[in-house]
Amino acid sequence: MASSDHALIVHFEYGSTDLSRLFALEELIEQALARHSAGEFDGNEVAVDGSDGFLYMYGPDADRMLAAVRPVLEGADFMRGARVTLRYGPPEDGVREREVVIPA
Repeated sequence: MASSDHALIVHFEYGSTDLSRLFALEELIEQALARHSAGEFDGNEVAVDGSDGFLYMYGPDADRMLAAVRPVLEGADFMRGARVTLRYGPPEDGVREREVVIPA
């Protein structure tokens, strides 16, 4: 599916097994992506002990997805220092990636 080959993968420190704040953030991410027609939120992976996790988003333009969700990420205290990997194509060898860190 060429239209959603790009990805944003957010690796963050969480530090809690209470995922309510994460679920609230995910709703805001979904709204931001929809509002900007930038892509889709595909879910999360969180360590059983709540120490850290990943968020996954896919769409046609990684930069546009980041522009849509960056203000949401920067507004969540547990996203400070998170590393956002922008992948510019399908998950295969040689695909260009860059990393952005959400300011602490």
